[in-house]
This record gives sequence, C-alpha cells and structure tokens, in this order.
Amino acid sequence: MTRRPKWWQWPTILSLDAPAVALAWQALVAAEVRVRLNPFAVVVLGVSVWLSYAADRWLEGWRLRPEQVRTQRHSFYQRLRWAVAPIWILALGADLWAALAGLSAREFWFGAALLPLVLAYVLSHQFVHRDRRWRLPKEICVALLLAGGIAAFAAARLPIFQVGRVIVPIGLFLLLAFGNCALISVWERAVDQSHGQTSLAWQFPLGSALGRSAVWVALGCGVVVAGMLPFARAAGVCAATSAALLLWIDWGQAVLGWEAARVLADCALLTPLVALALRL
Repeated sequence: MTRRPKWWQWPTILSLDAPAVALAWQALVAAEVRVRLNPFAVVVLGVSVWLSYAADRWLEGWRLRPEQVRTQRHSFYQRLRWAVAPIWILALGADLWAALAGLSAREFWFGAALLPLVLAYVLSHQFVHRDRRWRLPKEICVALLLAGGIAAFAAARLPIFQVGRVIVPIGLFLLLAFGNCALISVWERAVDQSHGQTSLAWQFPLGSALGRSAVWVALGCGVVVAGMLPFARAAGVCAATSAALLLWIDWGQAVLGWEAARVLADCALLTPLVALALRL
C-alpha cells in the first residue's frame, strides 16, 4: 500500500479507536452501577486493549507480504514494526506496573482472568485457526473480550451479590460490539480475503444478515431499556443511538467508502462520552 493515510485514519492506524470505545463504556457502566472506578483500572484497561490490538496488527503485518496488505493500519505496523516493538514493550511494562501497584487484589484477579483468553484468541487467530471456516468467528471473540474487559473492574468494585447489575449495560455493549465488528467484516470482505483470514461475512452464508440483525436488536433493546429500566436508562439511550448511527453508516457505506465507514463505525460507539458529559 503506497497511498498516504488521511488525517482521520490515524486513530485507527495507531490502534487508539478500540481503547477509546472501551474506556467510554467502562465509565458509563461504572456510572450506571454507581461505583467509582480506580484510576489505575482505567489505565490498565486502556493500555491492555491497545496492547492487544497493536500485537494483533503487528503479527498480521509480520505474516503478510507487502503486496497482500490492503489497509493503512496493517501497512503501518508492517513498515514500522521495529520502531513499534520497543514502544509496545514499554507499554506492557507500564501496564504490569499499574496492575501490580494500583489495583486491589480483587480487581487484579478479575482483570487477570481475561489474560489467557486474550492470548488464546491472538495465537489462534494468527497461527492456528486463521483460515479455518469452522472456527468461532473472530467478531464474536472480540466482542466478548471487550465486554469482559469493560465489565471486570466495575464488577470488582461491587459486592459479590450485586455483580449482576453490570449485565444490562454490558449486554447492550456486547450486541453493539458484535454488530460493529460484523458490519466491518462485510465492508472489509476483500481485505480479509487478501489477508487470508476468515470472517463472519464469508465464513457463514448468513453472516452479513446476522451482523445487521445484531445492530437492529441492539437498537430495540436500547429503546426498551431506556423506557423501562431507570437504573440503566443512560446505557439504553447510548446503545439505541449507537445502533441507529451504525445502521445509517451501513446504509451509506457505498458512498462513504469502506475506510471512512470503518472509522465512523467506531466513532458511533462513543456515545457514552455525550451521556457522561451531560451527567457531569
């Protein structure tokens, strides 16, 4: 890929989009269940999500030939892999220090429970089941791991018998995250084929319809939650708004182009920032 990236692609290229979404929803979930987040938990989640995405794209760039690369984000990690590597190692060290020095024992173990799952996903996706049509779709894996990370530290702050309070807002996010990833797999179908990896859009005949259905379900559930569950009203409004934006982006994707649609799809999940600003 020889084209210069556009300015609005840089958050995605630098793997900052997913951490931003995770932190926005972590703050919203904590606000909905009335807990105050440990600042170190915010750092650990943001850095951990960045480390996961950066590692996945670094490995992807390392595995592919230059002529196979179809995205600016993978081209960046392919061209600058040895410049990124020490930054990644420093970030990993900072993440470990923040987890060990700043988290309570309960927060640490709630977060640590996700580590083997993240490692298993990255290794499976890059080296074992990359081109297997029967594997669990990566879109489901990513949505589950992000939802688990967002829920972990808020749940760790609740009494054990109240941990279930995170289920409603996290369930809404899970639907949105899956729908977001599934729509991107539809738009980037040619990218996945060039990179030699399976995706929901061509792994299953109804993959495209399943992704769009998840967004419609998120919209409906968000409306119901906002109208009927006062304790999760903000999450319901954010979910419904994000789902409506995703459907609009999907409708206009042919005009926007898949690169712009991908960036906008991640921006659509940042609605908790508006809700939190209004609450403040």
